[in-house]
Amino acid sequence: MFGKSINLVKVFGFQIKVDISWLAIAVLVTWSLAVGFFPHYLEGLRPLDYWILAVFGALGLFFSIIFHEFWHSFVARKLGIPIRGITLFVFGGVAEMEEDPKTPKSEFWIAIAGPLASLFLALVFYLIFDMSQRLDVTQGITSVFMYLALINFILAIFNLIPAFPMDGGRILRAILWHTKKDLRWATQTASNMGSIFGFILMGLGILNMLTGNLVGGLWYFIIGMFIRFVAQNSYRQLMVKHALEGETVKSLMNRPVYVDPDISLQDLVDNYVYKHHFKMFPVINRNTLEGCITTRQVGEIDRENWPGILVRDIASSCSMENTVSPDEDVMKVLGKMNQTGRSRMMVVEDGNLIGVISLKDIMAYLSARMELEGDRSFSD
Repeated sequence: MFGKSINLVKVFGFQIKVDISWLAIAVLVTWSLAVGFFPHYLEGLRPLDYWILAVFGALGLFFSIIFHEFWHSFVARKLGIPIRGITLFVFGGVAEMEEDPKTPKSEFWIAIAGPLASLFLALVFYLIFDMSQRLDVTQGITSVFMYLALINFILAIFNLIPAFPMDGGRILRAILWHTKKDLRWATQTASNMGSIFGFILMGLGILNMLTGNLVGGLWYFIIGMFIRFVAQNSYRQLMVKHALEGETVKSLMNRPVYVDPDISLQDLVDNYVYKHHFKMFPVINRNTLEGCITTRQVGEIDRENWPGILVRDIASSCSMENTVSPDEDVMKVLGKMNQTGRSRMMVVEDGNLIGVISLKDIMAYLSARMELEGDRSFSD
C-alpha cells in the first residue's frame, strides 16, 4: 500500500510515519484552507493571516488523524494484536496490524475505537470553540477550533459508512461474522458494500467533473477507485490466508539448486541463470552455506567484467532477510517477501541449507488448491 515513508516520533511505543504521498495532501489541505475555507468564513483578513490559520488547521487535521489511528492501535494492542506502527498516507491514515483480529468482538472494538475517538475530538474542539466565543477570543483562533470540530465530526461519520475497508465496513463485518459464524461470507458482504460505495463515489466524481468541478470530481473518483480496490483485495487476501492456513515452509519448499563460490559470474549466468531461470542461488562451499547471490547483484556489474569476477566476490551473507526456517508459517514468509522485495528465500535449519521456497511455488500451490476446492465456504 505504501511507498517511501518518513519516521516521525514514537508515541506509547507506536512508530508514527508519514508516507511521501501524504505530504502532497498536507500542502493541498493547507492551500484549500488558506484560499477557500477561512476567507469564506472570515472576511477582511490579510492573505498572510489566512495562511497562518491554514497551517494551524492542517496541523490540527494531522493530529486528528493520528489520534483516530492511535486508538485503533491502542485497542488492538490491548487485545493482543501486534502493531508495527501508524502511517499517514494519501487517503488518510492506517494502523499497521501484524495480524487480523481473531474474533468478531475484537474486530468490532478495534474498528469502532477510531470513530469514537474522532467524535470525542469533535466534542472537545466544539467546547473549546464555544468557550472561546464566550470569552471573546479573536475570531481567527475560534475559526480554527470550529474547523477542527467540523472535520473530526465528518471524519467519524464518513468512517462509519458500512462499506469495507472503512471502519463502518469492519463493524459490519464483525456483526455479520458474529451472527453467522462465517468470516468469509461476512468479509465478502462487507467488501461488496465497499465496492458499491466505491462505484457511487466514482459516479459522483464523474458528475462533478461534467458540471465543472474538475478538482473535486477527480478526488471523488480517485477515492472511489481506491475504496473499491482495497475492498476487493481484502476479500482475496482472506481467501489466500485461509488457503495457506496451517501450511509451513517445509511442505512447500523445493530442493535447492546451489552454486560454488569460486565460479565466475559469466559461468553463473550461462550455466545456472539461463538454465534454471532463478533470480537467486544459494552459495555453498564444501557443504557449508556461505550466503546467496541474485541476478540483481550480477546485473549491477558491467557484462564485460563477468568473466573476471567470482561469485564469492559479490555474494550476500545469510540474514533474516534472505532465510526462513522450515517450520515458519507460509503467510509470514509472504509478508517477508513483500517487505524485502525477494521472490526466493533459502530454507535454513541449524545453519544448513535444506531447501528453497519461492513466490512462484506458493502461487502454484494456491492455484491448484483453489481449482480443486472451488468456492466452498468455510466457517470461522
